[in-house]
Amino acid sequence: MEKRKLGANGPEISAIGYGAMSFTDMYGPTNEAESHAVLNACRDLGVTHLDTANIYGMGKSENAIGSYLRANPAARDEFIIATKATITKDQDGNRVFDNSAEHLEAELDKSLERLGLDHVDLFYAHRRDTRFTPEETAQNLGRLVEKGKTRAIGLSEIAPSTLRRAMKAFPIAAVQSEYSLSTRAPDLGLVQTCAELGVAMVAFSPVGRSLLTDNPIPRERIPDLPFLAANPRFMEPNLSENLRIMEGFRTLAAEMGTSAAGLANAWLLSRGSHVIPIPGTRSVGHLRECVSGADIKLSETDLQRIEEVLPVGWAHGDRYSVAQWIGPERYC
Repeated sequence: MEKRKLGANGPEISAIGYGAMSFTDMYGPTNEAESHAVLNACRDLGVTHLDTANIYGMGKSENAIGSYLRANPAARDEFIIATKATITKDQDGNRVFDNSAEHLEAELDKSLERLGLDHVDLFYAHRRDTRFTPEETAQNLGRLVEKGKTRAIGLSEIAPSTLRRAMKAFPIAAVQSEYSLSTRAPDLGLVQTCAELGVAMVAFSPVGRSLLTDNPIPRERIPDLPFLAANPRFMEPNLSENLRIMEGFRTLAAEMGTSAAGLANAWLLSRGSHVIPIPGTRSVGHLRECVSGADIKLSETDLQRIEEVLPVGWAHGDRYSVAQWIGPERYC
């Protein structure tokens, strides 16, 4: 598979990584055996970047990776592993964010224990805590590089201006943001700023939480998935409109001899050599569809055809509900 840099001075990783939120029950029930099967497939397919977080299943995702590494010690040298922390709860059970040096280090220590590692390759602040300036957050993360607990640091769901300020305090290797044919806000400054500063742009939910695939999550399952049940794009009448519009994209992908998921990931790869999609799935077959995007080279004509069936702003409904928007920075 094509390789891309994880930051200006970072290691080379697969152009398409894997988002391990799917090792939890976020999109449906799963278990350790299924997660290990996906990790085996990642190795077979040349997927070398794994992305997880302390809150994914409250440690379940990290535990699955950790148990796999213990059973397959050689895999540690094959994978570049990222995790995240910041999202927590206050004494009243309310969701809050904590970018303090103490919290970040304590949570990373717990993650390392679950993963069975003495360091990770990349550690993100999962959300910006506005009690701290971007410079302070970068410095707090940077201390963990100096202590040898992570090789590099990143920021998630931030504005371009936050990245510029943070970079002045400590090198940022990667910025993670939702980015896909259905969520194109990063094109309004974040993709460009990352390219300018030599920062990897890690795109999560690259297939639009299943909308950009040949087999979207069936509408009858959505009420059992709390995040999607509350998400505007999966609520009626938006859902029916999104599924209707997506028929054109699925038809186009078939005409081009690929899957919708493969084409969606190929489109992201065309947005810049620093863009790295991290699709997540519980299915080895679907993983293969997503990763096939790395073998697709889109021409200008191909890109125009995609734009015709999925023009900017095609998606009905916001990407987050009001409650889900708490934390990500809006910048346009």
